[in-house]
Amino acid sequence: MCGLPQKVPTFAIAMFCGTILLLANSGAAQTVPGAGIPYPSEPMYGECVGGECLPTMPMGDGCCSLLDCSNFLSPDWRWTFLPQGFLYHTYWASQAEPRLSSQIFGENHEGTLLDSTIGGRVGLVRFGQRYAEEGIQLDVLAGAKLRQDVDHEMDMVGTDYRFDIPLTYRKGSQAWKFGFYHVSSHVGDEYLIQHPGFDRLNYYRNSLYLGYSYYMVPEFRLYGEIDYGFDTDIAKPWNFQFGFDYGPAYATGIRGAPFFAINAHLRQELNYGGNVNMQGGWAWRGEGLASGTLRTGPFFYNGGSPQFSFYANNEQQLGWGLWYDF
Repeated sequence: MCGLPQKVPTFAIAMFCGTILLLANSGAAQTVPGAGIPYPSEPMYGECVGGECLPTMPMGDGCCSLLDCSNFLSPDWRWTFLPQGFLYHTYWASQAEPRLSSQIFGENHEGTLLDSTIGGRVGLVRFGQRYAEEGIQLDVLAGAKLRQDVDHEMDMVGTDYRFDIPLTYRKGSQAWKFGFYHVSSHVGDEYLIQHPGFDRLNYYRNSLYLGYSYYMVPEFRLYGEIDYGFDTDIAKPWNFQFGFDYGPAYATGIRGAPFFAINAHLRQELNYGGNVNMQGGWAWRGEGLASGTLRTGPFFYNGGSPQFSFYANNEQQLGWGLWYDF
């Protein structure tokens, strides 16, 4: 078993530097004119189950990269229908991806708001390790992201609906995903009644995306993603996002562990100004292979609204969130 890579990929360094630079210029977000690494579970790493032996450390073969490793597919990989766990995890601080979450916050112009996401994710089929996060896997995930106005009897402001079909690959400290998603945005009836002059937008996008994650250590992930909308209305084709997640990579028990995450999302329809989201607090990770990560803590968001019916509105949010990521 090799140790950690001695040379960090240039792409990973570029993503980290890009995150820091964007934070320094977060005011550039314009108004237009919730770590996944294998962790001990049943069975434990290093054990053999049914003749299949698991890796002895969760980072896998740290000396192997997609650029210079001929062993792209391991000889002991096998097909698994409805596998446990996922190979490419959602970005913790990204507002775009489906998860289970609730955030209450104050916004400079709209008062107190509650943003909630009701989502889920299922692994359909995997060709790879059965008891470790390694191989090729096809998933489906979907969610509804709704906004309610706390100051006006919890009136519904709007809801965005999204579903994804990602094909993911994971080996060692690197992971990739390629997939399709659809998102459409809808304004709430109560909001339209209270704002009769509001110009309702038919915002939607059908997109293909390519994402990459690199784990410098099991607890620290750098990532970047390119997203091209081939069928859109209001939205423009290009989106980019990048950032990092730091938090528990193994089962934590009830005590938990600290986490911190930053995501930058650049959107062509905002002249690539986009938004920056920062989260910190405490996180808990479960025992089972399919267990996600529960997090809670304060967050700060600055930039174009994550509710796409109001995409051109510049929002500055400060509040508290509860997130469960897959």
